[in-house]
Amino acid sequence: MTGSETSPTFRLAYVPGVTPAKWVRIWNERLPDVPLALVQVPAADAPAVLGEGRADAGVVRLPVDRTVFSAIPLYTETTVVVVPKDHLVTAADEVSLADLADEVVLHPQDDVLGWERPPGEPAFERPATTEDAVELVAAGVGVLIVPQSLARLHHRRDLTYRTVADAPQSGVALVWPEEATTDLVDDFIGIVRGRTANSTRGRARPEAQAGTGRAQDTGTGRKAASGKGSGK
Repeated sequence: MTGSETSPTFRLAYVPGVTPAKWVRIWNERLPDVPLALVQVPAADAPAVLGEGRADAGVVRLPVDRTVFSAIPLYTETTVVVVPKDHLVTAADEVSLADLADEVVLHPQDDVLGWERPPGEPAFERPATTEDAVELVAAGVGVLIVPQSLARLHHRRDLTYRTVADAPQSGVALVWPEEATTDLVDDFIGIVRGRTANSTRGRARPEAQAGTGRAQDTGTGRKAASGKGSGK
């Protein structure tokens, strides 16, 4: 690389509750000359960010348009109900939607569970965000059903959560535009799928050059993880 050349940057979008930190660390070890830039986006905006080329790939929530995007499903999250610590449902480790039938269930406008019909009694007004809904739970207005990682992301000491056994679940996948499978995207696919640095399925690792890529991320919760499986 000459002084006039600019090192390429791999831009990875991710949505609230998702933690790509492990993969970022491996990327920095294998490709220290290629910075990885994390781009946090609201879940609803992720397809547009990827489709418009503002990120090269993303760890986002399913579903996505498989006629436009390629996707490798990674894991499916446990769904939980967020309640005050003294709420009746805390007596059990797991509840059902029927147990929440008489509760005011908050349905934020950034909901990611894709309900056909939200359970429970509707609130007078829909909160704008999940964060706002959590504040309303703390105020005793109602309860909130979300993927476990979002319950952890918005954790408060006065709230807790329980698994909802029969609620919809949120799947998370590595997604990228089908027509934009670049070498760097393929490198990241290899990392997510657990390929070794010398795997013949991945692109050969270039000699390390001066400079490192750095990225930071926050915590998340998920039920299970897997780098296997793909689809378009």
